[in-house]
Amino acid sequence: MNRTWDLSISPDTVCYLIIKAREFDAKDVASEVDPASNATDDDMISVLEDQPDDPVESELESTISDMNEDEQIDLVALCWLGRGDDTVDDWERIRAEAADAHNEHTAAYLIGTPLLADYLEEAMAAFGESCQEYEKGHL
Repeated sequence: MNRTWDLSISPDTVCYLIIKAREFDAKDVASEVDPASNATDDDMISVLEDQPDDPVESELESTISDMNEDEQIDLVALCWLGRGDDTVDDWERIRAEAADAHNEHTAAYLIGTPLLADYLEEAMAAFGESCQEYEKGHL
């Protein structure tokens, strides 16, 4: 049974985070030997590499950190739901567990979660939501 979206975090915010998480996951290990060289001379390879000052990671971190506590709890619970261990019918329990685990490291935890975008997308689908329309307007 699909439940209606009755969360503190909006579907658009989750879609935005999915897009950013996919951008972040697409990064490759840094291979640039001379980071002081001109990016245009290096075919802009550094844009696709994981750098210590990665703007996508900074965007993810600031977006999550700027959320209120309820939104952060919903986001962690959505991540956990999307892993497939539970169903949307278990939402109240999942959210309660996320609330119990909540701390100031939520952004770092989520950014460090492999497959974050996939988990969030799966959770949205469980609630009958999709990012297709959001992506059309933002990509």
